[in-house]
Amino acid sequence: MVAAAHPLVTETGLEVLRQGGNAVDAAVAAGLTAAVVMPEMCGLGGDLFALVSAPGQAPTAFLGSGAAPRAATLAQMRAAGVNGRMPYRGPLAVSTPGMVDAYEALLTHYGSRSFATLAQPAIAQAEDGYPLTVLGAYAIANARALIEEHPSTAAVFLPGGEVPVPGAILKQPGLARTLRTLAAKGPDAFYRGAIAREIADFMAQVGGVLSAADLAEHRTEVTAPLQTSYRGHTVFQTGLPSQGLILLEALNIVERADPGLLARGDDAAVHVMAEAIKLAYADRIAYARDPAFGDTPLDQLLSKPWAEQRFAMIDPDLASEETPPGPLNDGDTTYFCVADASGMMVSLIQSVSSNFGSGVVAGETGVLLNNRAGRGFSLDDGHPNIFAPGKKTLHTLNCWMLADPQGRTIMVGGTPGGDGQPQWNLQMLVNLIDAGLDVQAVADAPRWTVWPGTDPLDRPNPYELRLETRFGDPALAGLEARGHRLARQGGWGTPCAAQLIARDPETGVLVGGSDPRAEGLALGY
Repeated sequence: MVAAAHPLVTETGLEVLRQGGNAVDAAVAAGLTAAVVMPEMCGLGGDLFALVSAPGQAPTAFLGSGAAPRAATLAQMRAAGVNGRMPYRGPLAVSTPGMVDAYEALLTHYGSRSFATLAQPAIAQAEDGYPLTVLGAYAIANARALIEEHPSTAAVFLPGGEVPVPGAILKQPGLARTLRTLAAKGPDAFYRGAIAREIADFMAQVGGVLSAADLAEHRTEVTAPLQTSYRGHTVFQTGLPSQGLILLEALNIVERADPGLLARGDDAAVHVMAEAIKLAYADRIAYARDPAFGDTPLDQLLSKPWAEQRFAMIDPDLASEETPPGPLNDGDTTYFCVADASGMMVSLIQSVSSNFGSGVVAGETGVLLNNRAGRGFSLDDGHPNIFAPGKKTLHTLNCWMLADPQGRTIMVGGTPGGDGQPQWNLQMLVNLIDAGLDVQAVADAPRWTVWPGTDPLDRPNPYELRLETRFGDPALAGLEARGHRLARQGGWGTPCAAQLIARDPETGVLVGGSDPRAEGLALGY
C-alpha cells in the first residue's frame, strides 16, 4: 500500500511494489516522482527525513538535512537579511540539499532495486511532461513574482512567460537530464560529479555561497529514532535537527490527561492539547539545536517527570499567554508512506522548505534549490538556532511510526505543514489511540493549530488558535470562554495533507487513509 498527496506519486510506488520491489524501493521511486510532479514542494534540491521498520529489526531513522554553506558568515546574513531576519529567498537562503543522498542511504540499507531502475518513472514524467493538478497550477500562479525574479526558474515554470493552467502538460527537460545522469552514474554524481560542479558554478554566478565542497562533504545520518511511550504503545520520531521531539514531548504531556476527555474531541480536548503544544514549542525554541553545535537536553525534555511538571502548568479553564511562542513557520512539503507484504513500513517526508524554496533553479540542471537556511536560522545572539557556517538549522520536517504494546510496527503517518506538522500529528495519534478512529476517519477529522498572533490590546505573547468550523459552535464557544483567540478557517480550511497506513500484525491486512484536503489517495492490492 502507498498513501501520498499526489496520484502519480501513489501510482509510482504501487507499481514498484507490484513488480516485486520492497517498501523502500517503492518509497524512493515515489519520492523521485514527487520531486518532479510536486516541484514547488519537494524538488531534488530539498531535504528528506524517513523512518523504516523492517521485520525483526528495530526501526531506523534517516536524517537527510544539509548544512549551511561553509563560506557564509553571520555578518553576511545580517547584512542581506531584512528586519533582523535571514534572507528568506534567493541564493543566500540555500542550505546543502540532502534529499538525493538520503535516497541512496535508504537503498544501501534496505533496497532491493537499483537507483537507476527506480528513477525511470520520474525521468519519464520530467521528459514527457505531466498534467498539472489544480493545486499545482495554483502554486505556480501564487509564486509568479518569485519565479519571475530568476530567469532559470521562469524558464521551467512559466513556459512562454505565462502561468500554466490546470491540465497543462509541464515538461522539465533539464531535470530529466539530471535524473538520467544520476541513473547512469549514481546519486553520488549530485554531490561529487558534474552536477555538483554545475550547481556550484551557477550559485557563484548569481551571488550564492553554496560550493562544490559543501556538496562533497554532505552525508546522510542513519541512526536510531527518538521514541516515547503513549498508552502502552511506542511512538518513534525523527531526531535532531528535526523537530520530532515536539510531538513526543506533547504526547507525554497529554498522556497525563484523561483519555476519555481527549477522545471526545471537544473544546476541553482541544484546549489541553493546544496548551501542551505551546509548552513543547517553548522547549524547542529554548533548547533544541544542531547536535554538532551544542547539546540539547533530550533525556530531560522527553522524560515522564518533565511532562508531569509541564502538564501541571495547564489550567483546564484558561488559555495561557505567558509561554513564548517563538518563530513558527508555514511550509510546503510532501509526506507519504509505504507498506509491503513482508511487513516493512516506511514513513517519509521531503521538502524544499517554503513554496518554491529559494526560488532559484540551478541553471540547466532543473534542480529547484531549497530555502531551508533562510527560513530556519535565527540571527539573534545567544539563540540556540543562530546561523553559523556548516551548521544545520532546526528542521520542521518530521514523521512518525507506531508500534503496539508487543513491539510490532502497526502504523505509519505524517503530514506536511511546517510547524503545523507536530500539532496535526498529535491530533492524529490521539484520535487513533484514545478515540479509536480508523485511519481514514483520522485523515478526515477536523484540525486546529496554535500560532503566534497579533493582539489589539498589546498583551504579551498573544496566540491564535486556528481551527476548522466543523468542531461546531459549542466547542468554538467553549474555547473562546477559556480565553483562546480563534481564527476560523472554514470547514476544511487547514492546509494539512495527512497520509496514514495501518497494518494488522496478525493478518497483514493494510488499511490506508489519505487527507481529502490534498489531491492524493491511498491504494493497495
